[in-house]
Amino acid sequence: MLSKEDALQRFNRQIKAIEDLMRKPRFCPDFDKWHRDTEILIEKIFSENTRHINDFNNISYDLGILMSNTPDYEYDKVYRNGLTRAESILKSFIDEINDYWDLERKVDNRDCLLIVEKICSRFPKVARQLGSRQRNKKPFEIMDEYDVQYLLHALLLLEFDDIRPEEWTPSYAGGSSRVDFLLKNEKIIIEVKKTRPNLKDKEVGEQLIIDIEGYQTYQDFKKLICFVYDPDHLIKNPSALENDLRKDKDDFMVKVIIAPKL
Repeated sequence: MLSKEDALQRFNRQIKAIEDLMRKPRFCPDFDKWHRDTEILIEKIFSENTRHINDFNNISYDLGILMSNTPDYEYDKVYRNGLTRAESILKSFIDEINDYWDLERKVDNRDCLLIVEKICSRFPKVARQLGSRQRNKKPFEIMDEYDVQYLLHALLLLEFDDIRPEEWTPSYAGGSSRVDFLLKNEKIIIEVKKTRPNLKDKEVGEQLIIDIEGYQTYQDFKKLICFVYDPDHLIKNPSALENDLRKDKDDFMVKVIIAPKL
């Protein structure tokens, strides 16, 4: 994740480039590069599918309708007005960073990890509560791994805004697999398992080893939490499995959470 200083520097660079574009022909190759670079920068700092990228992409640089009798200077005027508006919006982004960057990022990644760990550790209590509803209400039953993902996703939404469910990982060992959840801003991967009679200690461990190796190649995500929901206590020594698979290296951190425990 970019630092505040890097974000400001890069937005100022894109603003400065507008001065050069004003002196060049409309829609020259430099404009295409500037526009794409700015889109990428906005998405890296503010995430995709936000108001920020929409505000930038809604800027018009041409008249839209070509008329044979429209003088060329009108096209120039609209193009330059678009660049001027882009400059204003980028300056607004800079003001937002200066005013709110520290507030929005007061919870660091270590705190975010603790939040995810807490949600996973308390997941069994939530599941039990939903499974014992009163007044003849139909309970929420967790029958398989998809039910675990469904409820965990809802709990994660209490704390995190940008949660990407089920994305494909890059190819590893001749194949690829799905990431259950990505916390995009926090750069955290969450993998979910649910034990069953044919998925116990050995099988869970083997699957997680393969997953961990594959996820280390996934973009710039450097933190992985593996949540194993074990309602029937099929894993005999959960603490040992957690410790065996845990990694605390700076380049990639792995935390395994098995819950509930006896």
